[in-house]
Amino acid sequence: MTKNSALKDRQDRIDSNSGLTKSQSLSLNLSKQLEELFWSAIIWSVVVLVTGALLWLLSDVFWHGIGQVSWEFLTAEPRNAGRDGGIAPIIVSTALIIGVCLAVSIPISIGTGILLAEFASHSSGLGLLVRLSLDILAGVPSIVFGLFGNAFFCKTLGMGFSILSGGLTLACMVLPILIRSTQEGFVAVPDDYRRSAAALGISRIAILWELLLPAAMPGVAVGLLLGLGRAIAETAALIFTSGYVDRMPESLFDSGRSLCVHIYDLAMNVSGGEPNAYASALVLVVFLVLINGAISWLAEHFRQSKIFVV
Repeated sequence: MTKNSALKDRQDRIDSNSGLTKSQSLSLNLSKQLEELFWSAIIWSVVVLVTGALLWLLSDVFWHGIGQVSWEFLTAEPRNAGRDGGIAPIIVSTALIIGVCLAVSIPISIGTGILLAEFASHSSGLGLLVRLSLDILAGVPSIVFGLFGNAFFCKTLGMGFSILSGGLTLACMVLPILIRSTQEGFVAVPDDYRRSAAALGISRIAILWELLLPAAMPGVAVGLLLGLGRAIAETAALIFTSGYVDRMPESLFDSGRSLCVHIYDLAMNVSGGEPNAYASALVLVVFLVLINGAISWLAEHFRQSKIFVV
């Protein structure tokens, strides 16, 4: 009788512990599910907030600017301090400034990114110095770049207020973004690519151009888009370098007003310039979307045309 009672008590304790373990497991699973739901709600809230802000901004610009955009607006010169007329010289100046910026920054950024990723180790003095310099430059305000461009390009080099001075200043601004993105794109390429190509006896230059650069092209394209977005939307630096002149430029040494400077001037300094400011902002947004789409297409086309040859 005593033996049976002891066995029964033992079985009751086992059942009790088993029930307690199941209860703890259910409580733990419930806690994990609540935590996942909480973080999912936070992430989706951020997504909705960012998307909503973008849609609100685009809809506001479209609503106020679409009525002013016409073929005459795109091809005529501004009149009456920008209240009337169009933005043809502004578009040409903006395109030239961005062209100078990209022509200077892309070769330097790709070369420096390759140097940091493929030739300079993380512990080398040169690599550490360049990376530190890039990190510092990435945090410098645009107004400081504008003052530097005015002092160096406009005055020291004697370029004056010109499209060339503005483009070179923007190139200095976007270099940290482009170099870092290019470097990360090359670092992300698996080492098996390099070993396999070296085992086949392919030269280092051919490996870089035919294999590594196409594989790193997504990172390069992202950096190019980010840098271009910052360059095309810049105002403070261009006020001190390319200037305010709204006439049609005849060369890179002429002063030219970018779209962002034009929008700023109409919105802040010209009474009654808000309608044309909204229209110019809409043109700027469309211009940015078209350039981004073209860069993405060219990057993907280059990547496919090269990677399949190898």
